[in-house]
Amino acid sequence: MTEITPEIVAEHGLSPEEYDRIVAAIGREPNLVELGIFSVMWSEHCSYKSSRLHLKKLPTEAPWVICGPGENAGVIDIGDGQAAIFKMESHNHPSYIEPYQGAATGVGGILRDVFTMGARPVANMNALRFGRPDHPKMRHLIAGVVAGIGGYGNCVGVPTVGGETNFHRAYDGNILVNAMTVGVADADRIFYSAATGVGNPIVYVGSKTGRDGIHGATMASADFDEDSEEKRPTVQVGDPFTEKLLIEACLELMATDAIVAIQDMGAAGLTSSSVEMATNGGVGIRLDMDKVPCREEGMTPYEMMLSESQERMLMVLKPGKEEMAKAIFEKWELDFAVIGEVTEGGHMVLTFEGETVCDIPLGPLADEAPEYDRPYVETPRPAPLEDEPDSKDVMADLEAMMGSPALASRRWIWQQYDSQVGANTVQKPGGDAAVVRVHGTTKALGITTDCTPRYCFADPREGGKQAIAETYRNLSAVGARPLAVTNCLNFANPQRPEIMGQFVGCLEGMGEACRALDYPIVSGNVSLYNETRLDDGSSMAILPTPAIGGVGLLDDWEKSASLAFKAADEQIFLVGETPHHLGQSVFLKEVHGREEGPPPPVDLELERRHGEFVRTAIGEGLVSAVHDISDGGLLVALAEMALAGGMGADLHLERLNARNRAAMLFGEDQARYVVTTTDPDALRKSAKENGIALEPLGTTRDDGQITLDGNDSIALDRLRAAHEGFFPTLMEGEL
Repeated sequence: MTEITPEIVAEHGLSPEEYDRIVAAIGREPNLVELGIFSVMWSEHCSYKSSRLHLKKLPTEAPWVICGPGENAGVIDIGDGQAAIFKMESHNHPSYIEPYQGAATGVGGILRDVFTMGARPVANMNALRFGRPDHPKMRHLIAGVVAGIGGYGNCVGVPTVGGETNFHRAYDGNILVNAMTVGVADADRIFYSAATGVGNPIVYVGSKTGRDGIHGATMASADFDEDSEEKRPTVQVGDPFTEKLLIEACLELMATDAIVAIQDMGAAGLTSSSVEMATNGGVGIRLDMDKVPCREEGMTPYEMMLSESQERMLMVLKPGKEEMAKAIFEKWELDFAVIGEVTEGGHMVLTFEGETVCDIPLGPLADEAPEYDRPYVETPRPAPLEDEPDSKDVMADLEAMMGSPALASRRWIWQQYDSQVGANTVQKPGGDAAVVRVHGTTKALGITTDCTPRYCFADPREGGKQAIAETYRNLSAVGARPLAVTNCLNFANPQRPEIMGQFVGCLEGMGEACRALDYPIVSGNVSLYNETRLDDGSSMAILPTPAIGGVGLLDDWEKSASLAFKAADEQIFLVGETPHHLGQSVFLKEVHGREEGPPPPVDLELERRHGEFVRTAIGEGLVSAVHDISDGGLLVALAEMALAGGMGADLHLERLNARNRAAMLFGEDQARYVVTTTDPDALRKSAKENGIALEPLGTTRDDGQITLDGNDSIALDRLRAAHEGFFPTLMEGEL
């Protein structure tokens, strides 16, 4: 038997104090299997020990919320007896170590979180953060991550319909790969994870267990160093074709009355799935490790319990349903094995080769896991922007910005994703939000992912508000009524007070925005320790990145709006006011190399009023194109609409009364939209009745030019070359 030394405890990511707590909880020294189980269940990735205290403060309820945080995914009512089920999760560390498999298995894991609750997955999204494009590793990381996402999603037959990609030097040593899945289910056929019924059989289905992914959850809860690439064995290997079989087999069994509880084997594999099922049901669990299907010889209980091999599920069945369930899974050529039973007493008991190799109470593993109130310091508010720059050549600055890493077209990325499989995608990648029809109905789901990390770094609270508000705007811009949020909270080391201050500040802002917008958070994930230890002993932390996934509902998918200009001679209007805020703007960074000042303030009352106005205008057919204004400001939004429609514009913006042109054209003030209309009088009347600021900006034109105030102009072809050229040039030879 392996002696548990302080070195072994440290290798398992446990502090001496936590080890002492384990000994006190079970009344003796743990053996290696028990230590491994505690180590993964008490990891940040599984226990949320540094974040639980603050996550409890977030708003999670609304009349349309069927299931909030605590299950595999969030569930909302979308009418007609149907529910949308969705969640976002991280696969950051694995994707840095092995980008293809890290990203691919991230997609596979989030798919399982959704279909384990009874939903058929209908859409995938992602939120990616990379370091400097000229960093020596970045092309390799970008190519691998994008190929992994596309490879898995395309093969499993779920469309990848959108996402976002940012670049910043803070991600040089720790990229972020966040994956989101949305599914649709019958509202009265939702499956949960609580195991019940003493004596009920516990069954293992899916792929066999291997040695890949062992200590994956622990690795995901530690920062990087120069030896991180040696951790490749902790990265799982995915098989999307098996996942497709698993989806169909699970949904077929779910159509019967056989399942009592179901849980996917994600982070911490068989350990977390069995512990969570037993804990949620208030029961105990006994597993016979000799019966676990293994694909490698001589696997130990320690390896079986900690493996994160993919495409596996754990179920509790009703007695007598085993043979029927087995026949379904064998038909789909998947493993099926009864490996244990539900017990009384609240213990996890594992047997192997006739011996008990684990006997520990479940309470300390889950509900009584450590919860830390980490000390934190608030991020100082940034000083006002001084020496505010102006633009000497507006169109040259626009061209430079549109071709920059911040704003360049992501077409190279999303063309590798099958966004049309399933034939329900109404709006493909490239717009404000994806729109996916609910099959067999007139309804559609709007889906978006958003976050502006530079705002969160400068002012975490305002940045947290803005991340929520931008998803609200993007959903409103396609005509979807925002219903609920999932999130993936990516931060650095929470044991550093300044980092914990970023976390607390962002969550306070998110909570404030969700309450003001009636837009609850129903699921999510926390990814901490996203930083890299450098050779000199210092650490490079990522920007605070609370990625937000928003889901909304359209009653009629045919009334969804898109950002593309539709025809010549339509009137262009600005919804909202323009205080001309340049702090933390793309213009400031890309044109002047400065990351300074506060981010733009977020007026949540205006966000709600303007969003409601835009959605009403879309529903009433008053507008032909809609685009929210975010990165790059007003002129960038107009350029994106022109490029999307292949249509120019004659702009007259003198009336906006800017203190300088750059602030007017490139300021990133919030709560604003650009719309076009063929009935300006009706739109003005509606705006006046609702007290909405509406400013005329000009007209669309079909001559391939954007002109500004009769002085400046640029050809769309030239702008398109800059906008579309960045990624193909950067990634030449990688596709």
